[in-house]
Amino acid sequence: MGDWISIILLVLVGLVLIYLELIFVPGTTFVGIIGLIMTGVGIYIAFEKHGDSVGYMVLGGSFLVTIVGLVYSFKAKTWDRFALKESNKAHVNQNYTEGLEVDMTGLAISDLKPIGKAEFKDKAYEVTSHGHLIESGEEVRIIRIDRNKIIVDTTN
Repeated sequence: MGDWISIILLVLVGLVLIYLELIFVPGTTFVGIIGLIMTGVGIYIAFEKHGDSVGYMVLGGSFLVTIVGLVYSFKAKTWDRFALKESNKAHVNQNYTEGLEVDMTGLAISDLKPIGKAEFKDKAYEVTSHGHLIESGEEVRIIRIDRNKIIVDTTN
């Protein structure tokens, strides 16, 4: 009787671990491998302790439980609860330059070599000069805005 309990527990717990790995842990991981090993050991013990006919029945039963579980989960749309149904349409730094205009003046808060930080309307932005050094503390003017790229020059 103890052999049957260990065989049934090994096979069922192994199958549950495989299902958990399919649902919650993407990819082939430790959980799925342990589940596969446990199921295999349960089937092996059935063959070893009770002979070929019982071993084949346990093997067939485990396949049957697997197939029934997969068919049921597809018909009940179980996988739809875990599927991503919408996509993220946002962009990084979207509306980054909102409120800025060409000829607006600000203050370089870091050296622009040629890229650095400048402050416009009490907000810091990453800006680019035309390849020359602009030292921190100098007044800068926006000469062009190209999407999220702000090109500045000194006001001198």
